[in-house]
Amino acid sequence: MKSRLWILCLLLTALTSCGHREVFPVEPRIEFVRLDKIDNGTGVDNQADLVVYFEDGDGDIGLDEADTIGVFAVDSPYYYNFFINYYEKQNGVWTEVELPTPLHARLPYLSYNVPESIKGEITITTFINNYTSPYDTIMLSCYLVDRELHVSNTVSTPEIIIQK
Repeated sequence: MKSRLWILCLLLTALTSCGHREVFPVEPRIEFVRLDKIDNGTGVDNQADLVVYFEDGDGDIGLDEADTIGVFAVDSPYYYNFFINYYEKQNGVWTEVELPTPLHARLPYLSYNVPESIKGEITITTFINNYTSPYDTIMLSCYLVDRELHVSNTVSTPEIIIQK
């Protein structure tokens, strides 16, 4: 009888520990993790790695290289799926700046097992120095859009001092 109880307890433990899956909403959610400046050896800050944690309930984050028609066409607002906005502190006021080249990115598929809850970190290498501006304090804000056009929350970096 003791051995049957022990086997039953072992079986229940195995079933409950293996069967637990995290469930997230279908709208992606992101959190700012960190921004690491990339040292290019010149003493001027040019690029940085922006690291963001994400969760998505149906795993439909990412675009394929062939996703360039319809809503994901090159001239569509959703050609990109990771959006980065650039702000400068100009005379003490945060001002969004339209850069000549957008900082937005196209993330590849993060999972092919849709639908499934996924989570992890995304690292985007981005430019951080607006060479046409004299201002040296910036902030980035970003958000994510999945293939069903669910928009995540928006997160921001702390202020960043740029070596010009």
